Amino acid sequence: MEITEFVEALRLDGALLAAAAEEAGPEAPIPACPEWRMRDLVTHVGRVHRWATRYVTEGLEQPSAPEAAPDLADEELVPWLREGHHRLVVALHEAPDSLTAWTFLPAPSPLAFWARRQAHETAIHRADAQQALGATLTPLPRAFAADGIDEILAGVHSQKRSRVRTTEPKTLRVRATDAADAEWTVQLSEAPPRTVRTSGEHAGTEAGEPADLSVEGPAETLYLTLWNRAPWKDLTVKGDESLVRLWEEHGGI
Repeated sequence: MEITEFVEALRLDGALLAAAAEEAGPEAPIPACPEWRMRDLVTHVGRVHRWATRYVTEGLEQPSAPEAAPDLADEELVPWLREGHHRLVVALHEAPDSLTAWTFLPAPSPLAFWARRQAHETAIHRADAQQALGATLTPLPRAFAADGIDEILAGVHSQKRSRVRTTEPKTLRVRATDAADAEWTVQLSEAPPRTVRTSGEHAGTEAGEPADLSVEGPAETLYLTLWNRAPWKDLTVKGDESLVRLWEEHGGI
């Protein structure tokens, strides 16, 4: 996907998130994060958007924690969210391709990283807000959902903080049934998971190896499930289902 496509996804999902948060109200519980109410979700996203904006506008080259949220009344929360979201979208639109800034996942460039990461961050939390409202989830484009599967498997869970680990080596195969070249093989062990794209131009020897668990379904369903926002029963699951429980219990980020 192009950077402009990620920024457009961020723009749309941020607006949907704010609308759902406003309608649901600050006390609405967040199903995927039982310890959170809507005010917690809004505060988190607002802080993250402002944090990301600083990397894009200031070219910060060292990691830093998001700044604390201001002490806001309930009626001020969503306008504050919208303001930070707008600033991030504008920053990404205006940033040069030559931007240099700190990143924490592999990417073609810092600008590509921040556009992609914030688009998926916002899409997942938009789903949280709509689930809290009890609304039907706005569909995600297949290409965007497939990219999100790649990000969580090959990016997020390749990091040391991933808790998806096994004492014995196991293999997980993930395939999106409605997207081209959308299959991944995940090697699980006591180390962080190692993922390779095993379809199309990305295919390697791992594609022919047997998997302990294979999971198939539409890209959007896979994306939401891997982020623990949709149930595994909506997918076709074959093999060692203890790996499903492993992901449910330790795959959260």
